[in-house]
Amino acid sequence: MTFQRSRLVGVGRLAWKKPLGTISLVLLVGIWIACFLAPVIAPYNYTTLFVGPKLAGPSAAHLFGTDQVGRDVLSRILYGGRLTLGLSAIATAVGMVLAIALGVASGYFLGLFDLIFQRVADAVQALPALVILLVIGALFQGNKTVVLGTVAVLFAPVGGRLFRASALTIRNEAFVEAAQSMGASHMRIMFRHVLPNVFPLIIVVGTVYIGYNILLLASLSFLGIINSDYPDWGTMLNLSAANYMIQGPWLVIFPAAAITLAVLAYNLLGDALRDILDPRLNRA
Repeated sequence: MTFQRSRLVGVGRLAWKKPLGTISLVLLVGIWIACFLAPVIAPYNYTTLFVGPKLAGPSAAHLFGTDQVGRDVLSRILYGGRLTLGLSAIATAVGMVLAIALGVASGYFLGLFDLIFQRVADAVQALPALVILLVIGALFQGNKTVVLGTVAVLFAPVGGRLFRASALTIRNEAFVEAAQSMGASHMRIMFRHVLPNVFPLIIVVGTVYIGYNILLLASLSFLGIINSDYPDWGTMLNLSAANYMIQGPWLVIFPAAAITLAVLAYNLLGDALRDILDPRLNRA
């Protein structure tokens, strides 16, 4: 009981010290739960037509109004969040795995591998990511798997540099030298000593990167690069912004607000986690 009480006190102090981070975390949990329980809590199915008058404004019957064919906007935003958040999480997970593997190996082993990795990272950073994704999307006709793979590959060298810098510092620590002197293998040292010390940076970078991916994938959907019969927030903006923004501004406001809230919440959470996990910034 005493241990549980102390943990609760610690969580309370953390929430008091980082209120924006706490609010962001609660908001993100609420968004994820609402979107992935859309079949349960959404008023209508996202494909159901004429559930109300066309281009009807927000009301008690339709909190976010209806679109040009009478579909409920709130329902489509809840269902659309499943695709936007899901694709962003997948792209982030794959990109982070590649970035961690490349960055930690580069910073630990150095040598020729590090030299090649650095030059590849320079080349990738010099390329405009959005232009590359536009070309890839056009070549593969908006295939989601190819686009997500490209997003992950483009991030890997750039994010890997952050992990390389951290691993480069850790490899010179006394505990790593002690493990080497005791005959520990390189793989054991990396998994037992280097990765655990890089983990706080992994959490922070992953949190910020998933917010960036939400914005990037929504932009690709808005431009028509990602094709899907399932709604997502970027596609909703594409279908409504051009022709119906004057008659139904809620068609733009609510999907844009969903994207903005999600991205802002991830960024604020990343800032709070950085302050908490970075010992140079944590003065508590």
